Amino acid sequence: MPAPALAVLDGQVLPADEARLPVTDEGLLRGDGVFEVLRVYGGRPFAVEDHLRRMARSAANLRLELDTEALRADLVALLSAAGALDGCVRLLVTRGGRRIGLVEPLKGSSQPLALACIEYVPPRVLDEIKSLSYGANMLATRLARERGADEALLVSPHGRVLEGPTSTLFASLDGTSLVTPPLSDRVLDSITRRRLLAVLPVAREEVVTRDELRGAREAFLASTTREVQAIATIDGEPLPSVPGPLTEAAARAFADHVRHELEH
Repeated sequence: MPAPALAVLDGQVLPADEARLPVTDEGLLRGDGVFEVLRVYGGRPFAVEDHLRRMARSAANLRLELDTEALRADLVALLSAAGALDGCVRLLVTRGGRRIGLVEPLKGSSQPLALACIEYVPPRVLDEIKSLSYGANMLATRLARERGADEALLVSPHGRVLEGPTSTLFASLDGTSLVTPPLSDRVLDSITRRRLLAVLPVAREEVVTRDELRGAREAFLASTTREVQAIATIDGEPLPSVPGPLTEAAARAFADHVRHELEH
C-alpha cells in the first residue's frame, strides 16, 4: 500500500506538508544534525535498536543533545498512525533541538545498477557520524547520472574503493567469496552491511582497489532501502554475472534474516 504522507514533529503526528521548522534552525542552515532511515515491513520496523544506538553515537560525536526515548516514542506514534506500512521512516534531530520523523515510500528500482566511479575524500572529522551534511554524497550521484549511470561508486584519490553515496559495496573478485571495504577506510558502519557479514560465511572485510574491481565476477550494493541490489556495469564495463549466484544467495539470506528477526 502507498505510504501515507505523515510526519511526527516533537511528538505530534501530523500531515507531512504541515510540519514546520524555523528558518533559523542550523539543521537547515548548516546541515547540522543527525539522521537514520529505518525499513518498515507491514508496519513492523526492522533493527530499531541498532538504528537508535547509531543515532545516539552520531549525536554524541557531533556534540548534539539527543533523547533516545523521545525518539522511540515518536517512532511508535508515527507507525501507529501509518498502519501496515511497507516503506521507510526517516528520523532526524537538528541543532535547533527539533525531533522529526517522516514516513517515506520506497524509492528507485530493484533492477541491476550501472555505477560510475566518482573520486571522493571522506571528511575525517565526521568519522562515525551519520550527519545531515549529505551534499557531497548527493552530488556524487548527480555526477554519476550525468555520465549515464544510475549511481555513484565512491573511490579515494589513491584508487581504494569505498562505498556508494548511501550504500555499501560487496563484490566477488574470485567467484567464490565476497569482500566489502573495511571500516578503517572510513566507510559507514552500515547496519545492513553488519547483518550481511554475520549471515554470509563467504563475506569478509578487505581492501578493494579500483583496478581489482575491474576483474570482479559479480557485485551488489546493500542498504536499508535497497536491501541487496545487483550491479550490472561499473564505468561502462559489464560484470560477467548479473545477478550472480553470490548476490542471489545474499538477497535470500538477508530476507530470511529480516523475516526471522521480525517474527521473534
